[in-house]
Amino acid sequence: MIRTGRRIYRAFQGEILAIPWRLVSLLFVVLLLSVPIITTHPYILRVLIFTCIYAIFAVSWDLLAGYAGQISLGHSLFFGISAYTAALLNLNFSNVGPWITIPCGAIAGTVGGFILCIPALRMRGIYFTLTTIAFPLILTGIVHTFSKVTGGELGLATLAPLSSSRLANYYICLSTAFASILVMWKLSNGKNSIFGIGLILQAIREDEIAARTSGINTLLYKMVVFSTSGFFAGIAGGLYAHTMKVVGPSVLEIHTSFQPVIWTIFGGIGSIYGPILGVAIIYPLTEFFRIIPEFRTLLYGCMIVLIILFMPEGVGIWVRDKLEEECPRCKVVNGRWRRFCRACGAAMS
Repeated sequence: MIRTGRRIYRAFQGEILAIPWRLVSLLFVVLLLSVPIITTHPYILRVLIFTCIYAIFAVSWDLLAGYAGQISLGHSLFFGISAYTAALLNLNFSNVGPWITIPCGAIAGTVGGFILCIPALRMRGIYFTLTTIAFPLILTGIVHTFSKVTGGELGLATLAPLSSSRLANYYICLSTAFASILVMWKLSNGKNSIFGIGLILQAIREDEIAARTSGINTLLYKMVVFSTSGFFAGIAGGLYAHTMKVVGPSVLEIHTSFQPVIWTIFGGIGSIYGPILGVAIIYPLTEFFRIIPEFRTLLYGCMIVLIILFMPEGVGIWVRDKLEEECPRCKVVNGRWRRFCRACGAAMS
């Protein structure tokens, strides 16, 4: 037991404590877990709940666009189809609670990923991006056409809540976000030979023809990444439906599709932590700006423009580059304050 404990501590020290960005991430998780100790104000918990939900949504878009290069402006399709699926199941089947409707909504989001994947197999670049905008609009038309089922413009209300208290809702959303993001990180990690497809997705993003020529089944991996992105966006949509307890056409609006794009670019596209940081900064700030509603949109726009001008790669990547440096010999990540590499002892530049 003592030897096992020492090995775990050494692994923790070498893989977490020695890498600044991972240490910051660990402290961020500890802070989120301890928030209810600091305050249990209902509004603050509400903001944090939606931050967790939107973090899943943003990372799912980054997996599709940042890693695979499939720039979609119709991501609200997955979010909306899952929210409506969860709402319809919950309202029409009294015995079906959130623990069943949310996974069913995620499956519906996966089906939406397959549907959106069809034009992706035949289109590339701007043509595919423009095509993706049409899918949420088509679903919005279906919602209005079958208003007796979907509720039309008024939507569906009186859904069952996730739990009986807002504090429990917070921990449910936080744990779901942590598990979902961990899975997406493992998938995007090119060093993981079992589950990681990050290198393959990046090869497709950089040059799909070259990737296909080298023997990569690009069609298969596109289907995998679209389905995976749709699944996790569906989880976010199901959580949103049962947190709000109402679902309307707003979940399919273009604005909903653009939100993960803005969050991801703000935090750093092509990195799992970028979208999380983008949501964690932008969403609480936009809620804070409600105290000055006449300047809220202006301040939001100025903040985005300033970040794009001075940190074009995103806040997360900019901060990481300030904290970390890669060893020129063994390529191991070190803190910028280190004079010699922690692995091979080579002098740092």
